[in-house]
Amino acid sequence: MKPAIRHDALTLGPLALPGDLAIPPAPAGLVLFVHGSGSSRLSPRNRYVAEVLQRHGLATLLFDLLTADEADDRRKVFDIDLLTHRVGDALDAVLHQRPELAALPVGLFGASTGAAAALRLAAARPQAIAAVVSRGGRPDLALHELPRVQAPTLLIVGGNDDVVLELNREALAALRCHKRLDVVPGATHLFEEPGTLETAARHAAEWFVEHLRKDAPR
Repeated sequence: MKPAIRHDALTLGPLALPGDLAIPPAPAGLVLFVHGSGSSRLSPRNRYVAEVLQRHGLATLLFDLLTADEADDRRKVFDIDLLTHRVGDALDAVLHQRPELAALPVGLFGASTGAAAALRLAAARPQAIAAVVSRGGRPDLALHELPRVQAPTLLIVGGNDDVVLELNREALAALRCHKRLDVVPGATHLFEEPGTLETAARHAAEWFVEHLRKDAPR
């Protein structure tokens, strides 16, 4: 029988935003989930992807970027500078509260506007971020910072999400790191079609396993 995954509740940053940390035995990396568009750590899609990553031996942190009042303000939802700052605060807080994770390589999984925040943080902290995955993201909202991203970056987009797919192709061209665009056939923006979220989660897990495990402490 495999050892159980440990689940802990955390408070992150000066606003004490809630976070859910899951740690499998001997994790090879830590992945922070950066949601967007007013979502929260309770997003069923991100929680599903997190469970897939945990089964691949990766610790995961789902957390709220905004307070409840802030999430109701559409200006805050699209304030990429604010979201980026909150992601950085969350990373600093979890490594402070769980120093046993400090040696692990860190990945960022971003969705919607959260993908732009993840990529901006990767550009600002190249030594801290080892890999990035965007699912149905808006990396174009960080377009000017993309050439500075060094972390291997995977963009996952639904094949039927026409506008976002074109924006991701533009972002892919701007990236100068190791990069790839995976198009999931038949998927729309939220990956609600049968089997599409499972495909996206598998692609994300494979990317993080490849790029975080190679940086994991021996």
